[in-house]
Amino acid sequence: MSINWMAFTPLSALIGGLLIGCGAALLIIFNGRIAGISGILAGVLTGKGEGIGWRVVFLLGMILSPLFYLLFQPMPQIDITVDWPELIIAGLLVGIGTRYGSGCTSGHGVCGLSRLSLRSLVATLTFMLTGMITVWLFNPLQGG
Repeated sequence: MSINWMAFTPLSALIGGLLIGCGAALLIIFNGRIAGISGILAGVLTGKGEGIGWRVVFLLGMILSPLFYLLFQPMPQIDITVDWPELIIAGLLVGIGTRYGSGCTSGHGVCGLSRLSLRSLVATLTFMLTGMITVWLFNPLQGG
């Protein structure tokens, strides 16, 4: 495995991380809610939880933000090399995992760690370790 140093963009990654952190901070400061995407989406889909309006607006912001990005730069080329069934299975596994883990990477990794939550630390380490093991196991199978 090697890093493509020509595609390494630490400044844009830093700016993106700062925007995510600011968005999460603003949501908790002004709304008292954690910016965990799986919980926000679950609240919209089930109709449970307080305040469906802010949840819909938050999700619309995530969906429409690429259009705002297009005002400044063209969208990067994305090359998806797996078939639809694999994508659907992966999405379902992620969804099941977020329910069992009581949250997703945004809820635990961004918001939970910033609140010094031990549960979020364990969840985030589990996410990272599982991802590394998955890549280690499946990369050789795909010729990587």
